[in-house]
Order: sequence, then C-alpha cells, then structure tokens
Amino acid sequence: MRTVLMVAEKPSLAQSIAKILSRGNMSSRKGLNGTCSVHEYTGTFAGQPVRFKMTSVCGHVMTLDFLGKYNKWDKVDPAELFSQAPTEKKEANPKLNMVKFLQVEGKGCDYIVLWLDCDKEGENICFEVLDAVLPIMNPTHGGEKTVFRARFSSITDMDICAAMARLGEPDHNEALSVDARQELDLRIGCAFTRFQTKYFQGKYGNLDSSLISFGPCQTPTLGFCVERHDKIQSFKPETYWVLQAKVNADKDRSLLLDWDRVRVFDREIAQMFLNMTKLEKEAQVEATSRKEKAKQRPLALNTVEMLRVASSSLGMGPQHAMQTAERLYTQGYISYPRTETTHYPENFDLKGPLRQQANHPYWADTVKRLLTEGINRPRKGHDAGDHPPITPMRSATEAELGSEAWRLYEYITRHFIATVSYDCKYLQSTISFRIGPEHFTCTGKTVISPGFTEIMPWQSVPLEESLPTCQRGDTFAVSEIKMLEKQTNPPDYLTEAELITLMEKHGIGTDASIPVHINNICQRNYVTVESGRRLKPTNLGIVLVHGYYKIDAELVLPTIRSAVEKQLNLIAQGKADYRQVLGHTLDVFKRKFHYFVDSIAGMDELMEVSFSPLAATGKPLSRCGKCHRFMKYIQAKPSRLHCSHCDETYTLPQNGTIKLYKELRCPLDDFELVLWSSGSRGKSYPLCPYCANHPPFRDMKKGMGCNECTHPTCQHSLSMLGIGQCVECESGVLVLDPTSGPKWKVACNKCNVVAHCFENAYRVRVSADTCSTCEAALLAVDFNKAKSPLPGDETQHTGCVFCDPIFQELVELKHAASCHPMHRGGPGRRQGRGRARGRRPTVKPSARRPKDKMSALAAYFV
Repeated sequence: MRTVLMVAEKPSLAQSIAKILSRGNMSSRKGLNGTCSVHEYTGTFAGQPVRFKMTSVCGHVMTLDFLGKYNKWDKVDPAELFSQAPTEKKEANPKLNMVKFLQVEGKGCDYIVLWLDCDKEGENICFEVLDAVLPIMNPTHGGEKTVFRARFSSITDMDICAAMARLGEPDHNEALSVDARQELDLRIGCAFTRFQTKYFQGKYGNLDSSLISFGPCQTPTLGFCVERHDKIQSFKPETYWVLQAKVNADKDRSLLLDWDRVRVFDREIAQMFLNMTKLEKEAQVEATSRKEKAKQRPLALNTVEMLRVASSSLGMGPQHAMQTAERLYTQGYISYPRTETTHYPENFDLKGPLRQQANHPYWADTVKRLLTEGINRPRKGHDAGDHPPITPMRSATEAELGSEAWRLYEYITRHFIATVSYDCKYLQSTISFRIGPEHFTCTGKTVISPGFTEIMPWQSVPLEESLPTCQRGDTFAVSEIKMLEKQTNPPDYLTEAELITLMEKHGIGTDASIPVHINNICQRNYVTVESGRRLKPTNLGIVLVHGYYKIDAELVLPTIRSAVEKQLNLIAQGKADYRQVLGHTLDVFKRKFHYFVDSIAGMDELMEVSFSPLAATGKPLSRCGKCHRFMKYIQAKPSRLHCSHCDETYTLPQNGTIKLYKELRCPLDDFELVLWSSGSRGKSYPLCPYCANHPPFRDMKKGMGCNECTHPTCQHSLSMLGIGQCVECESGVLVLDPTSGPKWKVACNKCNVVAHCFENAYRVRVSADTCSTCEAALLAVDFNKAKSPLPGDETQHTGCVFCDPIFQELVELKHAASCHPMHRGGPGRRQGRGRARGRRPTVKPSARRPKDKMSALAAYFV
C-alpha cells in the first residue's frame, strides 16, 4: 500500500483536516519533536488504496540569515551586508527539529499533499517542506506526479472535501516573491539598524531603546505617526464666530437652526450679522423638502477592515486581533482571516453560513426573517483574487470562545449578516428659514426601515426630533438668536485604525504584515499607545524621522516601499525576474546607505538637542580597570557601563538589576565586578564588565558572566563554584550563587533552572572533593545552631546535593523569573520562550549522572 504525506501549517489545523477527511476514523501519535502530532488513516487516492499521514509544521520551517562572521556586529562593515555577505536558510526554530521530523515522517512516502495556508507565505512554506521531504521520499516512476497543493478558505467539511477533490500545484512564483521580501528586509534592515544603533548608542545614554532599528516598512509606518505629530505641533488655532438661532415649533419644544454661512473669522462682521437679525421676531419658511435616503449596508469584510474595527471599536491592537482571528480560523469558527477581497463570488453559498446562525440567541430572529423573506445580494466590492471575505462558518457562544475571541467573532458574524441584509432607509426633512437678511436651516431624520442597522445598531441613523409640518411662507416665533465664539481644533494623534488605513492606501506592508509593523514601532519605543489606541511618537521616534527627512526623505516616505511592493507582486504573478528585482532594489538602497552614513551628522545634530551624551548620563557604580576611575551605570535600555576618561562602553546583561559586587576585582584586568540579578526568586551572578565584552579564554563567548568563566583559580569562576551537570539542559552546569545566603541558591549557567537549598544556613562552600556516585562537587554547609536540620547538635555537613539523603529534603527546584538575554540569541532574535516559573520538569536521560544513576534531585521531580 502506498503512503500519502499531508502537511498543514499548524498542529490544530492538521487535526481538524484529518478528522474531516477520515470521518473521525483515525489514529494519532506524537511526532519526534513532541510538538507536532501525526494522524493516520486509510483511504483512496488517485484511484488506489493508500495510507494517509497528516501532520503539520509550526509556521515557517526555515528562516534567512547571514553566514558566520556576518552575524557579528563588530566583525564586518554594515555596507558589506548589501551584496558581499552570503546568506543561508536556517531552521526557524532549532528546538523543534522540524527538518528531521519531516524527513522521518516523509521517508517511504509516495505522494505529498500540502495543506499550508493559501497565501504567499503559505506557498513559501510549501517549498520549505518540499526541500526537506522530497529527497527522502520514494523515487517516482515514469514522471508520475507526486506533489499536490490543496487550496481552501475555511475548515468546514464541504470546503476541505472540495479542496481534496481538486488538488493543484504549489505556486513557485509566489514563493519567490516571499524569498525576495525576506532577503530585502534582512539586508536593508540589518545594515541600517547596525550602523545607527552602534553610532547613537555609542554617543547617547538616555535613548531608552536597546535597538535603533530601521525597516523598509517599519520606518514609513513611523513616518505617518510623526507627520501627524508635526501637524499638531505646528497647528495655530483660529478664532471664529457663528450665529445660532432658536424658533418655537409649538408650546413645548423649540428647533435649533444652523446658520447657512456656517462661520466667519471676523468678529466685527459676525456682530454686524447679529445686529441685522436680533431684532427680528419671526423666522419665515423659505423652502421645505422631504427626501427618502438610504444608508448602504457594509461591503463584505476583509482583513484590513477587521483590524480597523478591532482597534477603534473593540480596543484590540492589530497584532492581538490577528492572532485571535487566526485562532478562530483554526478552530473552524470563521473562514481564512487574511484576505484583501471584499466581494463574494457569484457561486458562493451565502445561505449556508447564515443557516448556521439561525438558532443563535442574539440574532436568530433577524436571520430567520432573512432566510424566509430572502437575502439581499451583497454589494459588489473588490476582488483581489485571493480568498473570499471573512465569514463566520459555525455558530458559537461567549462561553465557548472566551471574552476576547467572542467579541471579535460577534463583530465578524454581525458584519456578515449585515452584508446580506437590506439598506437602512430613512426620510430626511429640511426646512430653510430666513431671519431678516440671513438664512438658516433645520434638518431632521426619520427611520423608515432599519435594514442592516438592526444587526449593527452602532451604525443606526441617529434619532432626531421630527420636524413640524409646514410650507413656504409660514412663520415661527424666534425665541433666541446669539453669537458664539469658537476656535479651530488641531488634529488628534493617529489611531491604529487611521494608521492601518494610511498603510493600505500607500501600499506599506500586506494584510498579514501590517499588524507586525505597527507592533514593531511600539516595541522599539518609537511610539506609545495612548487612550483610545492613539499612537503618540516618543522623542526617539520623532528625532529619527526628522533625521531621515533631513538626510534622505525617501527613507521614510511611503513612495519607495510602495514601488518595491509592486515589483514583488509582479514576481508573484510571474511578470518580473526575481534576481533582477532583488539586485536593482539592493543597489538603490546600498547607494542610499552610503549617503546616509556620509550625512549622519545631520541626524546627530537633532539627537544632540534631545538626548544626553554618555558622559553626562548615569550614576557612578564601579571602577574601570584601566584608569581606576568610576564608570557610570546607564540604566536606560540598553543598560551599560561607560568610562568617560577612557571613552569606553561596556554592555551589560539586560532585563535585570545591576549593583556593585563587594568592591571585588577581576584578577585578569582589575575591573571591579558587578552583580546581575533577575530578582529574589531568580538567578544572580557576578561578572567582570571587561571580560563580558572581551572574552579572555577561547571557550568563552561575549556576554558571559563569572558563572561561565573557566579561569582555573579565580574564586568567582565556574572552576571554583561549579557543582555538576544541570538536571534539565544538556550543556549547562549548576553553579553555587555565593551571594544568595541565607536563602541559598544553585542555578544553571545556561538555562533558567534554579534550586533553592539550605535555607538559614550560615555558610555554603563548594568543596574540592567530588561525589563517588555522580562525580558532582560536594558542598560544605554550616548551619545555624538554632535551626540546624542535622541530627543531634551537629551544625556542619559535607555532601552531594544530588545524592546525599540529608540534603535531598533541603532542595527545591524552581525556574528563574527570566533567563540571561545573551542566551536567547541577542537583540531581536528570540529562540523560544522560557518555561513557567515553578513548573516541575521531567528529566531527560541526557540529564542523568555519568554512572547511569538518576540523581536524587532529578528523580524527585520526574
């Protein structure tokens, strides 16, 4: 029997598709990476009986990165990144072993069906999967087709089965357009980011950002926010005057009239008009009109509109809204949430999704009436040729989804019902009045048929008082006429919804990447999110944009990126050559980069006004080993030490606190040691500022502390304080924290495992002797007499923290609050999230002691 391998983009998606295709008759098992499951069942394919294996990846399998030395900021000139620096595809998440997993499952398979998301990124992942699997699949016979692509828009039985019945091929051109975008963003972004980060962080101490990043899409996005800020700052309010009149409609109510001139900016003229009208006792009707008008139902929902509404009405940031929508999609509640289309195809079954909502407690009556009386064909929108508009695929309740997901699902469902409802119809009545020589108007609206506003009440026509019936020549008594003084108001800061609109209008990013770019400028501390989800630029964001305008406005204007996006779309359509587009765009930005570097003084002048130089920032903390003067500790991101006398800056570990370590000095360079700590329940270790930035031994890397230093005799080094192999990770060593008493800790120098031990002990030292069972270093512990856990009156005991039965009861394994950021791959490169604090790990075989005896400490927590 031949085997068909099927691959989806997420584990939950694979399970849902397999359940539909197998009709629930499948077996499931975990894959070797422990994250992706494999669902197996039998069936027919290409007219023959086969065994199906459905599994998944977790997003992109591979990521693009520079080779070797080009990943090190200090080793190469950023200008080399445009052309000379070689790149390679690396595993996006090495911990998942995704390539090996795919190869194990693909070995011996005859066919592969790709169920990746049906967008450009999905096509790119298709070829990443094929690169891993094709070499180890069974060889083809006589040119037989073995690679198939499933295209679908929702996780419903009908859509999945239809996709399986009409399999196609993956689109290589769309995959190439993603490759081009990845390489452009990598080379351009890294070159500019490395240069300006090193330049400005080496001069200023209070930038409060660990990375001064540049991105071809990110920077124009920031530019929109700063442009609005500049308009607010340059705005000069003007005073104007309006006339306001009231007439008596009957005994109990009056009508407020609007002045036809609207406003005047000269007080004397406004006073003249007031004088001409204030003596009049009556307002004469000049004309009346009654018109039936319609408020159109909304266009079908696409991604950008969903993100706009989520931000402006639901208070959800674009990134959070997109993640929530993707979760609803993979659970089968809505159709694919990444689409630019606002037009339903003629053959789209609109009644099917509508019937799903017929018994919902919130809108059942509206839906049943539409199904009975007949739906209204949705308005003709834009067909981008990708996916149908976002549509609810099955009914759900708040209890099922949870509060956040429910709010988004409710909006999507109400929007869909509104698209097949009728327009809202209302009667607009207008009466034109004359008071003396001046003309005024009064308008009223009366709803005839609520239409779609019944399901979208926030869109309803505002309730206004109905106007009295009258005709030309009738008169009304004037009860009041006055002059009001007002001022023009500045525009407000951009909301996320307004920014999304601008990005879509100017072609900055795609429906999938827009939330990422907005999130980036927030994470970089370029803007802050204020109340009403308004984006207010910080000093750093403002200075950067003004600097780009001063040097080369095209770096921040949307025009050049919009042109690049058009070229990438041409690659996707097969109308432009991948290499030519890549080469030409990189050449343009390389020239811009050289000009930017030569002209950086222009931006530096703006920086000098807003930020303090390193020498004037921070507080004295520890002594420099070269000049023996105090270095200043700069706490603002990225935290560092600066010696103004030597003009040297030393990077420190981030996301923790730094303090002087007992005025002790490094035996190698005479620098005073400092202590880094992630908190009372986390890790702490001393480090030498110089050694951390200039590793003294070959087996040390930049950023390492004393707990990883291999100095043979230093009292703070790994050699003197190391105990034994970590009980969880393969490469780490448990090291005694000599500063942690009386609540002593032993912590791994690689991962975030922390063992709390010997509470209230007076002193703990690492002995030169080792355990005869596991070869770990022994600990010599002195206990306080009053609190000693030792038998009798003993206060001293030496033993193995892993094997000694007395010590077993005195050790508690935890996880640190945070991990040393240097171990996460450096700025902007996260290798995965740490485990939750306090979770008890399962010990792997690799963590056992050399004699194949599991340590007591590890065994206790299995």
